[in-house]
Amino acid sequence: MSAIRQTNTLSPTLQKAQTDAILALLNLNIPLEPPTGKGKQATQSNNPPIWKILVLDQLTKDVLATVLRVQDIRDVGVTLHVQLHSTRPPLPDVPAVYFVAPTLANIRRIAEDLRKSLYESYHLNFVEPLSRAFLEELASSCAQDGTGELISQVLDQYLSFIAPSPSLFSLLPPSPAHSNGSQTDAAVTPRSTYTILNSPSSTDQQIEDEIERVANGLFSAVVTMGHVPFIRAPRGNAAEMIAKKLDTKIRDAILTASRSPSSSSNLFVQDSTGLSNLQRPLLLILDRNIDLVSVLSHGWTYQALVSDCLDMKLNRVVVNSKDQPKREYDLDSNDFFWQRNSANPFPQVAEEIDSELNKYKQDAAEITRSTGVSNVNDISQLDLSTNAAHLKTAITQLPELTARKATIDTHMNIASALLEQIKARGLDELFSLEEAINKQTVATILETLRAPRADGALNALDKLRLVLVFFLSTPDNSISREDINELEKELKGADVDVSAFDYVRRTREISRMTISTTAVSGTQTPNLGSVAGQSTDLFKGFSAFGNRLAGRLEGGALENLISGVKNFLPTNKLLPVTRLVEALMDSSSASNQSLQETDDFIFLDPRSLRHTHAGVPGAAGGSGSTKGKRMAFAEGMVFMVGGAGYVEYGNLEEWAGRTGKKVTYGGTDIVDPGGFVQTLQELGAGAIN
Repeated sequence: MSAIRQTNTLSPTLQKAQTDAILALLNLNIPLEPPTGKGKQATQSNNPPIWKILVLDQLTKDVLATVLRVQDIRDVGVTLHVQLHSTRPPLPDVPAVYFVAPTLANIRRIAEDLRKSLYESYHLNFVEPLSRAFLEELASSCAQDGTGELISQVLDQYLSFIAPSPSLFSLLPPSPAHSNGSQTDAAVTPRSTYTILNSPSSTDQQIEDEIERVANGLFSAVVTMGHVPFIRAPRGNAAEMIAKKLDTKIRDAILTASRSPSSSSNLFVQDSTGLSNLQRPLLLILDRNIDLVSVLSHGWTYQALVSDCLDMKLNRVVVNSKDQPKREYDLDSNDFFWQRNSANPFPQVAEEIDSELNKYKQDAAEITRSTGVSNVNDISQLDLSTNAAHLKTAITQLPELTARKATIDTHMNIASALLEQIKARGLDELFSLEEAINKQTVATILETLRAPRADGALNALDKLRLVLVFFLSTPDNSISREDINELEKELKGADVDVSAFDYVRRTREISRMTISTTAVSGTQTPNLGSVAGQSTDLFKGFSAFGNRLAGRLEGGALENLISGVKNFLPTNKLLPVTRLVEALMDSSSASNQSLQETDDFIFLDPRSLRHTHAGVPGAAGGSGSTKGKRMAFAEGMVFMVGGAGYVEYGNLEEWAGRTGKKVTYGGTDIVDPGGFVQTLQELGAGAIN
């Protein structure tokens, strides 16, 4: 079995590469023609589509829903999509495309479908490689039932990850071991990778299984990108173990391809076009414990606030507002505003909403002026005989204008919900405090925790996050036992569960959990200081700004909203992960400290002969007796074992945009700060069995 891959001389984003692979899968694994216009999907040839049914399970449904809409799958001939473990009527004259996880329950259900002859032919696609045992199970069932002739294809697709943004991805959660597809099974939340790798109750076998699962998922992302990377990882943790497993998997794939005459068995066809070592990408694998501050701190970018304040999953945001019913919005690749502004600081986003609304009003006014109607919604009532020319123009522009208005309304509503949260939780104050966290003392933190607020006291979770960020940002042993007890006493007095604080303290006593955020990164901005060197008094006026925006939203307008709010924009800084990426991709701009840290990382080149790098620091089997080789990279992938976060992602994106690098960021999952605190609390309380 092998996946069919498109050859493309350009390097697409991971999301685009996954989308194209899924569309080809839906087209019976016939690659589609490249798109003819900017922003368009790959399309079929002039031949009419083959109409078919699509069968999914819950995991692959999430993969598909993140990158494609119903119209997209309809364009490639899918007339109906159904769940594998549901009751389905027979359609004996229709081919079926199966896109499912390779589990025993799924294999047995596919065999049952074959036995019932539900469809004309079966194109079986597995989101990750089907094991030999499960393949034999399927073959045995087909042989016993005489249904083998119905199967047209059996392919491994290497698509076991979710790409909610062009340069962001996470792995699929593990498949339930004994799932029968029922809702009860779907409701069982599997333990996170961070929990399994850090819980004392995890067995060696559980850790080994999780390392294997993560390596398989990361291998899927590497295969989808199409290039064999150079792999770097720090020593002595799960990242190193995953890096070595991944190196072995890539080597095995290259070896298998070299022994097969079929080009379809080559998972890295793009590399076969003569890609030089200088053009190959970097893959940096890091353990989440290298920096916990980034996933606990209060972000100020649009996407970080949405992740922190609202319920966001698979690009779908749920807004629960005081005075309005629950609303859901999809923030996907078709949302022009989200694509342009998700990584921007929130005040700048509010300004952009105002700008887009004004543009919309101008365009709508132009249409109404030329057609003589008072409202764009009245265009359909025009007299066709007297307004033909203007009507044609208006009808051509109306769909795009309507879509723009819907997008603007979406983000006005989201911004309004965020403002409610910012005001109620004092997120502006917390952000400004954490921006200058290295200047804080125990006394200033205690003062913040105790200070009365007009909108009510800080909530328990935000207080705990502030203390954790402060504790992890201070040098080792710089906080006395008495001060720690005082902080803990204050948290308990506010009914805060301190299990997470206990866990972080105990673990830090064993090994340092965060890289210092005070290091200067080359010529870049130095640290998490105050805003552009200015006083944090700037943030005290944000409540008034929030009131003005909320008031404008209620009136449906945002004109002249943001005068002088650029003072609220955060300073440029490099977070620890970004510093390490800079040291590996652009060493000439990196600090000596970052270079010293990364020089000791392991170095793996899956295309080289084993032991080629013996003697090089970081090389597999190397003695570390000579200086490691520093390389420059134009493209890179960063993978966080234990969870990726939006604050870290935004910081990495900002650096990549400034330097012209292309960086893809991902993790075992994408964690929001509240969810990660809960994980730490469970670990601290020993609640994980």
